[in-house]
Amino acid sequence: MKTWNREIYYYDTAFEFEAELFAGHFLNLLLEEMKRQKKSKVMFLCIGTDRSTGDSLGPLIGYKLMKQGVKHDRIIGTLEQPVHALNLEDSVKRMEKIYYDSVIVAVDASVGNVEHIGYITLGRGSLRPGLGVRKNLDAVGDIFITGIVGASKDGDPLLLQNIRLSLVMRLADCISKSLLLGMSAIGKYVDNFFMEPTLL
Repeated sequence: MKTWNREIYYYDTAFEFEAELFAGHFLNLLLEEMKRQKKSKVMFLCIGTDRSTGDSLGPLIGYKLMKQGVKHDRIIGTLEQPVHALNLEDSVKRMEKIYYDSVIVAVDASVGNVEHIGYITLGRGSLRPGLGVRKNLDAVGDIFITGIVGASKDGDPLLLQNIRLSLVMRLADCISKSLLLGMSAIGKYVDNFFMEPTLL
């Protein structure tokens, strides 16, 4: 794990990834934001599309969280209902209207330096979806999580089409595992997050 300016944490998923360490940092940021904003709920905004391998990280994480029992209304962006460039603005407006009492955790794929491919970043503040591939979209979120899937200096929009699925799945597994670990520890502080188990 490395830290850089603006309190951004970098985690290498290819070498001894520590879900507990990620979860701990995530919890600290989340509790601070909940206290600062006086909010008691959490919403995950998982950005991306299942039509592009490199950009499918967000929807994959949304899908994994939902499958592990996170309530449907705590996640926006899944494989079945992705949030992407064409519907992001409407999704954010709906979220601000309905989920005004929630801290927003924005999750997305990103591009970066070659040496950071396969890393996860975590930090306070919003993220700018599509910035690495020359898309001008509004910044979203109170806390951001990104998985670095490739490197691009010229913002080539075709880059995300050529990312290996194994890399995206590894990032999705590490992020979703860490988030579930963190949210299970913080459950008593967060209203209505996990679904009640169903009796068969």
